[in-house]
Amino acid sequence: MKARIGDIDIHYEISGQGPWVTLSHSLAAHGGMWAPQVEALSAHFTVLNVDTRGHGQTDAPPGPYSLEQMADDARGLLAHLGVARTHWLGLSMGGMIGQVMALRHPEVLDRVVLADTTGQGAPNAVQMWAERAQAARASGMAALVEGTLSRWFTQPFRAREPTLMTQIGAMIARTPVEGYAGCCAAIAGVSTLERLHTLGHPALVLVGDQDQGTPPAMAQLIAEHWPGARLQVLADAAHLPNLEQAQAFNRAVLDFLLAPARS
Repeated sequence: MKARIGDIDIHYEISGQGPWVTLSHSLAAHGGMWAPQVEALSAHFTVLNVDTRGHGQTDAPPGPYSLEQMADDARGLLAHLGVARTHWLGLSMGGMIGQVMALRHPEVLDRVVLADTTGQGAPNAVQMWAERAQAARASGMAALVEGTLSRWFTQPFRAREPTLMTQIGAMIARTPVEGYAGCCAAIAGVSTLERLHTLGHPALVLVGDQDQGTPPAMAQLIAEHWPGARLQVLADAAHLPNLEQAQAFNRAVLDFLLAPARS
C-alpha cells in the first residue's frame, strides 16, 4: 500500500492484530529485511512495516535528507492511518529515526527498541558517509554490495547462508542511488545522545557483539543516556542480528514489548 505524505509516496505493509508496532529498517534495505520479525510480531501486534524515504517502493526524491525529515515522514504516515500510539522497532538508521521520533514526537511512541545504532557519529562520520555516497553515485549500488555484506554479517554466517546473502545483496543493489546518498547525509548528522535524558519511554537497546559499524560501546552510550533503558548484547552477530540471530532477537523484542507496564 502507498500513502502520499508530504512530498513523497510512502510504501507500507500492515499485518497482524493488536497494539501497533512500527518497523524502521537500515540504510540500503527495505521492509523486507524484517521478514522474521513480521512473522513473530504479527501474532501479538498490528505491524506497520515501512519503506523509508529513498528506499524500497517509497519515493526517492533528490537529497540530502535529514533524520528529522524522515521522522516527520513516519509521523505523517501514522496520522494518515489514524495511529495514535505505536511501539517502535528500528535498526541502524531506523534506530536513529526512532530516537528523533521520540524527541520530536514523544506523544505517539510507547515502547522503543533501538538495535545496532548510535546517537552520535564517529569523528570521521561526515567524511565517511560523503565518500560512500560518492562511491554509489560513481559506480552504482552494486559496487557497495560486498563491503556492506561484510559489515552486516559475520563471516561464518555468510558462509552458511549463501542464498540469504544473495537476497540481501540484491536488496542493497536495488536501493536507489539518490535515496542511499540522501540518507548518508542524514546519518552523518546524527546527534541525539545529549538529549536522550529528557525521554521517559521504556527503551531496549540491542546490539550484536561483533557489530563493527555501531559497536556495543555505542549502544552502551545510548542506554546510559536514556533514563531506564536496558542494554542487551546478542552473541555471534554483527550489524543485522535480526537476521543473523533472528530467534534470540525476536525473543528479546517480544519479552520487552509484552512485559507488564511498570507501576
